[in-house]
Formats: sequence, structure tokens, C-alpha cells
Amino acid sequence: MALQMKNKKLKQKQRKIKKDQASYPQQLQLEEYFKCPIWWGDAPEFVKDLNKASDKYIEESKKNLKEAIDKRNKKFGDKGDMGNVFHSTSLIGDPAFLEIQNYIGATSHNLLGEMGFDLSNFEIFTTELWVQEFAKKGGGHHTLHTHWNGHMSGFYFLKASDKTSMPLFEDPRAGNVMNLLPEKDKTKITYATSQVHYKVQPGRMIFFPSYMPHQYIVDMGYEPFRFIHFNCQAIPKGVLNVIQKK
Repeated sequence: MALQMKNKKLKQKQRKIKKDQASYPQQLQLEEYFKCPIWWGDAPEFVKDLNKASDKYIEESKKNLKEAIDKRNKKFGDKGDMGNVFHSTSLIGDPAFLEIQNYIGATSHNLLGEMGFDLSNFEIFTTELWVQEFAKKGGGHHTLHTHWNGHMSGFYFLKASDKTSMPLFEDPRAGNVMNLLPEKDKTKITYATSQVHYKVQPGRMIFFPSYMPHQYIVDMGYEPFRFIHFNCQAIPKGVLNVIQKK
């Protein structure tokens, strides 16, 4: 008897839900929030001069890592420079990179404003600027990471092609990533997409918010791969005034 009553109530509830559904909107309005922007464009006019200016930094990095590479190859077998990333010291302050530094800072200011941020009480500074080159023998890569204490990050590619590594971005929304469903078609960019990559070439520039997780896929060493990486920060003018007074 109790089971019959329960089934009767369940049927009544199902009928009620079905009846209510008829009153739902036949068309729903789509609104999108919490978007993650990535901008890219080509500025090849800087490539020649910046490659020339970068050479000494890359050579210095190779010289600094030579002992460690030789030690590894002697112990495990000769693989040349495989797996290494040659990383320069800071390029900030080098006159040869001043033009690109100013270009990056001005563009970052405009993009943060485009995103909707009020920068009237802030100054944008390029806080980090360095050049990297992946190993000639291949294996160079970056693991997934973000950039702390920054607001805009990006790359400027000096040596790159469809045979080299490329940047790959991942969904920064941890709550979404931990609850993802399988994608219908990974060849299409949809709401289900959790990774996007960008093909690169010399002169291509990419800007993105520093919170975006990114990595570089393993380079196979077919062709040279070199790029400048940068980070920008919006610093309150009040803080700058205090520092200047000191």
C-alpha cells in the first residue's frame, strides 16, 4: 500500500513537471561572462635588430651551461644540448631593447584599458624582459605555469616556424577544469575547450593576462626557436610617489 502511494505521488510529480515545462521560454538569450582574452598580431620590423642584439645573451647562456651539459653527456651519453633552454639575463636597461620595451608597455596599457580596468591611478611598467632559445638538438620546452605579481604577459618571436615549438594556453578556471566533460570535437573551439595553441613565426607577438596558464610544447630541434618573453605590472601612482620622495 505504501509503495502504491509512493508511485502515485511520483506520477503526479512527473505530470506536474511536464505541464510546467510548457510555460518555459521557447528561446533563451545567451550572455557570456568571465572571458579570457588573448591578443596576437605581427610586428616584423623589430626582428632583425632584436635577433642581432639577442645573440650575445644567448651565447653567454650557452657558455654558462656548457659545463653542466658536458658533465651530463659524459655521465649518460652524448646528447649534445638536448633538453636545454638557454635563458638570458634581464634585457631591461639595454638600449637595444628599449623600443620593444616601450612598445610592450604602451600596448599593455591599452589592452588593460580595453578589458575594462581603470588605470587612471596606475602606471604600467615592463617588469621582466628576457630572451630564450631552445636547444639545437631538440627537447626544449616549458612546463605549465603562470606569472605571479603581474597583469599582462606575452611573447615576441624571433626565430620560429611550423616545425618548432609553440605556446599552449590552458583554461585558468580551476573549478571548470576539475569538472570537465569529454569534448565532442577537439578540432573546434567551443565552451568545452580547455586548451588552445598558437602557431608562430618571426615577428608574431602575443599578449595575455598574466593569470593565464601557459606552456611550450616539446621542440623537436628541426629549426631554431627563439623568443622574447615579457611581463608587465600596473603599479599605483601613490606607491611611486612615496618611492620618489625617498
